[in-house]
Amino acid sequence: MRSRRVPRGTFAIAIAAGLSISAWLWSEAVESSAVRRRVGSARPTSAPGVVVLGFANSGSEPNAINRWRARIAIRAASPSTTIVTSGGAVAGPKPEARLLAAELRRVGWAGPLIVEDTSATTWENVRNVIPFLETAEWIVIASNGLHAEKAREYLRRQRPDLANRLVRGQEHRFGEMFHVKPVFTAVGLLKLRAALRYPGPHAS
Repeated sequence: MRSRRVPRGTFAIAIAAGLSISAWLWSEAVESSAVRRRVGSARPTSAPGVVVLGFANSGSEPNAINRWRARIAIRAASPSTTIVTSGGAVAGPKPEARLLAAELRRVGWAGPLIVEDTSATTWENVRNVIPFLETAEWIVIASNGLHAEKAREYLRRQRPDLANRLVRGQEHRFGEMFHVKPVFTAVGLLKLRAALRYPGPHAS
């Protein structure tokens, strides 16, 4: 009677799968913690102003990451919210902010919408949307978790008075974009640590 052998490569596949799952669960834990940091302790009594930050987009249609960030903005908004999209044409022919605005309209957002389409870095995103936030009672930064946390830190440096109005959005949703989240978490941690180590207007 022949013995049954484990197919070649099974153990390697099992190890790779285990590592992938571990990386994903780690990223979920890190991202869920990020949404709680660098926000005020108060809770909004009215609809906040929502700032959604663009991601490098090489094409003329919003890529998966910008569609993800548009969904995050929608989750944080109510009909009376003003959403501000921010991002210039960093990697493609169209400004990220305009691609985000088009995606928001496509998925049904009919509320107030402001487009800031000149920023090339997160520092500039924050600096250039400040004029639109002066009258907002509460502020939500809509992006994936660690990027939003970095933007909140930049607002705290540039305008501490406005940073006191920061509240939690709904950046983290368990399992959402699971296939890219570990990469974004690893990169996000490196960039956040660099930003905390080297504060100033030249931060990315």
